[in-house]
Amino acid sequence: MTTHTLSLTLLPDNAQRLSNLCGRLNEHIHQIESHLSLSIQQRGNIFQISGSELATADAGYILETLYQATSQGNLLGPNLVHLALQETLPSAPSENGGEFEQLLIKTPKSSVKPRGKHQCDYVRGIHQHDINFGIGPAGTGKTYLAVACAVEALLKEEVSRILLVRPAVEAGEKLGFLPGDLAQKIDPYLRPLYDALYEMLGFEKVSRLIEKNVIEVAPLAYMRGRTLNNSFIILDESQNTTCSQMKMFLTRIGFGSTAVITGDVTQIDLPKGTRSGLIQVSQVLAGINEIGFTYFEATDVVRHRLVQRIVEAYDEFDLSSVSTLNSKDSQQANERDS
Repeated sequence: MTTHTLSLTLLPDNAQRLSNLCGRLNEHIHQIESHLSLSIQQRGNIFQISGSELATADAGYILETLYQATSQGNLLGPNLVHLALQETLPSAPSENGGEFEQLLIKTPKSSVKPRGKHQCDYVRGIHQHDINFGIGPAGTGKTYLAVACAVEALLKEEVSRILLVRPAVEAGEKLGFLPGDLAQKIDPYLRPLYDALYEMLGFEKVSRLIEKNVIEVAPLAYMRGRTLNNSFIILDESQNTTCSQMKMFLTRIGFGSTAVITGDVTQIDLPKGTRSGLIQVSQVLAGINEIGFTYFEATDVVRHRLVQRIVEAYDEFDLSSVSTLNSKDSQQANERDS
């Protein structure tokens, strides 16, 4: 592979900002080098970047973006560097032109920007399809982006209410014995959705909308028999739905509604022997073009950078375990044959 060298001069030459950019013991520089598989040499405000042509261009863009952030007094940390890296994956779409602006989700408290190719595909799918699936590991922004799209749709009066649905599989049949009314019983399972709503709308406004039933919370089991029109419906943790529950939920969707179904097939809490509805539905509906499927990977994780490493480590362990199991089965078969 041909090695390209890019010389980058950051202006103005400010020692404090450069120190902020590089991080303690150059940890931010090492983080960029490791992620993009290149090397960066620095002398003052001049950086020499060596690697593949695409990687050097990405690194130059990241350094310029982060340096610009330091002009506003922002103290950079590894997490901010990680998020910047997520936006410049080799497969990420260009941020030039009008399409990126259309993907920017505007809420009263903040604007939410999809990061990386899969998040952009996910948001684009929500805008284009009535039913969308976001499938992948924890920390990839599936639920957060779905809530942001729901809030935006509500404020634009594209829907008349938001419905938050989640299977309470951990409680099973004991849900009725939990204290409080229906919302209080299911509340612990919907906490991630509430947190996202509070961040985008504020606590008081969310509380008022819940009182008016504009935002409704419901366990999946209570959806049977309903038809949901002009609603934005989010089914979270859908890997814990049974096949019949998934079919029931999808057939509740009425006119003018958008449904987003999120889940992680590696974290199924269903009883042993029960097949996940999310696994089945991704096979049953895969051929319907009007339904969007977005599959996230470990590289899409936007939480603490260690979350991505943890997800990758588990994936490698699972593959190793399967390989070892297959090897043992093969060895036992050979022994029986002999």
